[in-house]
Amino acid sequence: MSTAFAAATDDALLAAPRTELAARIARLTPADGMHETALAPLQLLRASSTTQCAPAVYDPAICVVAQGRKHVLLDGERYVYDALHYLVVSVTLPVVGQVIDASPEKPYLCLRLSVNPQDIGALMLETDSRTGPGTGIDRGLYSARSTAPLLDAVLRLMRLLDTPQDAPVLAPLAIREIYYRVLIGELGHRLRELATADSRAERIHRAIRVLRTRYSEALRVDELADAACMSASALHHHFKAVTAMSPLQYQKQLRLHEARRLMLSLGLEANAAAHRVGYESASQFSREYKRLFGAPPRQEIDRLRGGELAA
Repeated sequence: MSTAFAAATDDALLAAPRTELAARIARLTPADGMHETALAPLQLLRASSTTQCAPAVYDPAICVVAQGRKHVLLDGERYVYDALHYLVVSVTLPVVGQVIDASPEKPYLCLRLSVNPQDIGALMLETDSRTGPGTGIDRGLYSARSTAPLLDAVLRLMRLLDTPQDAPVLAPLAIREIYYRVLIGELGHRLRELATADSRAERIHRAIRVLRTRYSEALRVDELADAACMSASALHHHFKAVTAMSPLQYQKQLRLHEARRLMLSLGLEANAAAHRVGYESASQFSREYKRLFGAPPRQEIDRLRGGELAA
């Protein structure tokens, strides 16, 4: 069987599940934006038009698109996920995202399932590994081709939103199966590496946890290296392999994103937000904010509040 014929056959098998998944997401997302569900790890996203490139922080998750298309840029690398591909984020990453295929008639529809490395590790202990280990250390983000078994598990999870009395018992089973399908998929070794105790990816995850909890502090690379049980040079090399940036660049982006959240959600002025996240110089904060978000703080926040950068 030729590769092209096999791909066409797979696409045909996915057509019906995609159609049902899109209908269910559309029904539960009456407006654009991110929508929480009764199942805590599950969120739904709708966008009725294409969007501008927008910086964001992605937490570990599996993202499955039912309709439309989006891409994510990480250090110039482009990851596309659409109705034929899912996205996996295995570590917290500052990225740039853009919806590139959406319209009012056919909006971009996506579900996001949070991933906990501890849950992945527990599942690994109960199952046999079906794919070999990866070579070296990989990016903490990748896209892979969707499969019929994966979409079937996703649909069973979505259907539970209609029968909340069944969710406490059946939702954990559906979520575990989704994790399992990703783990045995073509790039599952990347997720497995993160959940393997003392692997290089897991050590980088430790350093990321330190940066996330202490982003406003003046941290030295040596401190992060100690947390990861690596030398400073090894940490720098492997951290960049996973996140596409150095630890200090990563910390800077976390600070800027948190300052943005403080201004947008709590109404803080730029100087107060800058101080809260660890900046001593307001002018340096403004310069770096504009470099990342494309406009000075006040102007960019006003634009967000006006809805110009809808999700």
